[in-house]
Amino acid sequence: GIDAVGQAGGIVEAAVCYTGDVSDEKRGLYDLEYYLGFVRELEKCGIHVLAIKDMAGLLKPNAAHLLVGAIREEFPNLPIHVHSHDTAGTGVASMLAAANAGADAVDAATDALSGTTAQPSLGALVASTAGTDLDTGLDLHEVSKLNEYWEECRGLYAPFESGQKSGSADVYIHEMPGGQYTNLLYQSTQLGLTGQWSQVKTAYAAANRLLGDIIKVTPSSKVTGDLAQFLVANNLSEEEVIEKAEELSFPNSVIEYFQGYLGIPPFGFPEPLRSRVLKGRTIDGTDGLSCFEGRPGAQLPPYDFASSKTSLEDKWGADKISPHDIMSHALYPAVFDEFMLAKEEYGGVGCLDTRTFLTGMKVGQELDVSLEKGKNLIVKLISVGESDDEGVVHIQFELNGQPRSVHVKDKSSKVAETAKPKALQGVTGSVGASMPGVVLETKVSKGDEIKKGDPLVLMSAMKMETIITSPCDGTVKQVAVTAGDHLEGGDLVVEIEETI
Repeated sequence: GIDAVGQAGGIVEAAVCYTGDVSDEKRGLYDLEYYLGFVRELEKCGIHVLAIKDMAGLLKPNAAHLLVGAIREEFPNLPIHVHSHDTAGTGVASMLAAANAGADAVDAATDALSGTTAQPSLGALVASTAGTDLDTGLDLHEVSKLNEYWEECRGLYAPFESGQKSGSADVYIHEMPGGQYTNLLYQSTQLGLTGQWSQVKTAYAAANRLLGDIIKVTPSSKVTGDLAQFLVANNLSEEEVIEKAEELSFPNSVIEYFQGYLGIPPFGFPEPLRSRVLKGRTIDGTDGLSCFEGRPGAQLPPYDFASSKTSLEDKWGADKISPHDIMSHALYPAVFDEFMLAKEEYGGVGCLDTRTFLTGMKVGQELDVSLEKGKNLIVKLISVGESDDEGVVHIQFELNGQPRSVHVKDKSSKVAETAKPKALQGVTGSVGASMPGVVLETKVSKGDEIKKGDPLVLMSAMKMETIITSPCDGTVKQVAVTAGDHLEGGDLVVEIEETI
């Protein structure tokens, strides 16, 4: 990547990701010498700018002064850019410390969007440095005028707020990245872990230890978060995970982490957990390889963009696939397919204004929708009925003055659903869902002969995929689920007649 950007004439800004605490000599792996060594390697690659990426807001003021000061002393001409989050509430102090130690740029957010898991306040930094050697040259009055717009804009997105009211210094314990904190809070609620957020945060620290105290940044932070939720949902301790690793149905991201899909951690994988998780597993598309050695991309064939373009056009239509779509599919194939299915069902929603998209129309409201130049639709909502016994709502509206009506499924209606059977506790062959989620694919059929560890069902919940594996040798007596089924934790998925 560095070579490609340089050859294209671009400015190369490389990041060293910050974790741990360089101001605490007892913190262990990620000490000052670790970071200096990493920067030396980057500098040899010919970078133009160094970014210190503090994903979780762990860079305390004293640590910021130590780290930036040490880098500046050794590399006096290397521009330094510091990025942090304000989860603990120390962001402004840390950015001022970094600037005083020699940082050339620090990230901040407009006041209305700053604080907590976002960046520290721009207005606070502007005011704090005014009249000093670090004066930003920005006028606080003008900055405040700009902030007024974002204050109003934020109100539109209020339904998506996480509910976090203040800073939280326990980030120094669990080390959860700011960008993940609010997402994981929402995901935990959707996974049925409502009211267990404190347990999830505690489990996040446990998951980090199990994974070997890793640098947590996308996608390694997702691995840690998936494992944390898995621990809470299944009420597992660190010791139980290590002891039962060979029989647990871990999230796919955890398995792939130990297979080296993210590369090799700087201090190696933790044992014996890695060996136990990978026992009997091989990487698809390889000759029996259980773990990549080095950078995984180096062992993969070049991506066939032409073939991908052809297959996507065949599936979705040539007029619907752009070069951006091909790249999106190459990076996130499952997410791209979900996006295209949503577009097929609802059409393009980019023509709607933000408020209507987020909150919907009100009865009597008239909306002017511009589909393209010279093509407008006038939509007026006339009435919204009550949900019927099947949770369907009758909606009447006008389209360019013509009366129309549709029936829409109300997903919030409390329509009674048939309870699914639960897996029997203590019965090895009665296999249940390890977490709530949606069945993506069943891997076995009734009558199949299977071995311990064979995949049974692929599930997904909030972008976290899990393969439920067989806990024993035997014959499949019943497959209790089909693709598309929504399951709760413990719901029966497969019943196996165990081979004695």
